[in-house]
Amino acid sequence: MLTSLRQDWQTPQELYDGLNKEFNFDFDPCPVNPKFDGLEIEWGKCNFVNPPYGRYKEGKYAHKSAQDLFVKKAYEESLKGKICVLLIPVRTSSIRWQKYILDNPNAEIRFMPKRFKFSDASDPAMFCSAIVIFYPTKFKKIKHRKEKKN
Repeated sequence: MLTSLRQDWQTPQELYDGLNKEFNFDFDPCPVNPKFDGLEIEWGKCNFVNPPYGRYKEGKYAHKSAQDLFVKKAYEESLKGKICVLLIPVRTSSIRWQKYILDNPNAEIRFMPKRFKFSDASDPAMFCSAIVIFYPTKFKKIKHRKEKKN
């Protein structure tokens, strides 16, 4: 498993701005220097989620993957009628991808075309990323992808 001393990689501003223009976010449960526990509070109607990379060291979630916990929470929030847009590593063999994303009819997956640099990083990420969108269960998905011309 690839690891880093850092767990709080900041979203590239251009990527965030494009998604925010599309979705108009009203909440971020994983901000830089949070003053709340994003797993313990109610989220907004349209959420941007770039979860911490790593495991909790202490407390209620000790030794649990932050990515697993935030993907599960985003899925649960979507069941309450909320939109959750996540920036996460592509790890399709992981339980979070298998259980909450791949077979979810209300999830849209946008694989990033290349590895990108997080805002505060000197080099590109060592993994591929995806934007995963959990739509509310009664929400009619809008196709955002451009159709390929033959």
